[in-house]
Amino acid sequence: QVQLVESGGGVVQPGGSLRLSCAASGSIFKINAMGWYRQGPGKQRELVATIRDSGSTNYGDSVKGRFTVSGDNAKNTVYLQMNSLKPEDTAVYSCYASLWSTGSRWTTAYWGPGTQVTVSS
Repeated sequence: QVQLVESGGGVVQPGGSLRLSCAASGSIFKINAMGWYRQGPGKQRELVATIRDSGSTNYGDSVKGRFTVSGDNAKNTVYLQMNSLKPEDTAVYSCYASLWSTGSRWTTAYWGPGTQVTVSS
């Protein structure tokens, strides 16, 4: 079994910053990619940012230039630094990991329970 544990959500004023963390643990052989998706009120889930084991990154258009994703391979942890936050960034942010479990031939996608980020004055 693999677990993803997120931390760092909360309430912040517009223009402020938050840092999210997500640690993967359990029967992990190798992580292929980790990242973040979000779902705002009345909206569909959308890509925020992902990072592959190679270090390459991918961002959703709405966060480019404001958010930065990074990873610590030794800790199986991914971070999301969010700057210049806007009210429209309000959403539940869910951590995502694509990985090989110990003994598995295939990658499997895992999701964290989500952490609420609210941007409001």
